[in-house]
Amino acid sequence: MAQALFQPNRQREESPDKIVSEKIKEKASQLKFGEENIPADLFDSAAKTIAEELNKAKGKYNTTTQIRRFYDELIGWQQRIKGSNDGERNAEFEKYKAFIRMMNAKVAYAKGRELVDANFEFWFNAANKATTTAKALDHFRLHFEAVLGFLKGMEKPK
Repeated sequence: MAQALFQPNRQREESPDKIVSEKIKEKASQLKFGEENIPADLFDSAAKTIAEELNKAKGKYNTTTQIRRFYDELIGWQQRIKGSNDGERNAEFEKYKAFIRMMNAKVAYAKGRELVDANFEFWFNAANKATTTAKALDHFRLHFEAVLGFLKGMEKPK
């Protein structure tokens, strides 16, 4: 009987940092990297929409400094991939693909430490999954750069 006293009367709602917005789900599902004809809005309105959604959780989540750490690591992996043609670059990409995918675990860890929110994790995982070639990695990096630029532009001056 005492146990029933401590049972909640209703289900708790998920906190906002655990909910992925519909805009993030939509934009993440449309990510196409590595194709010759990438979506025209990939580095513009799509990146801006993602940045706006990430900016909503500002405070302890999604600081530009924290997100920049993931961007810098992505650049590091991109710089390791060398080659004079797509075939050579794709072979290099395959060598590092597991390490690039491991970034998803690092994002999950940052989310667990409440440094990034569910929106960032969802978008990053979708973008990482869409990265299947060296050229796709280039496009992911440029898209990430655009998101970071928009996010930084939304910061309030100190």
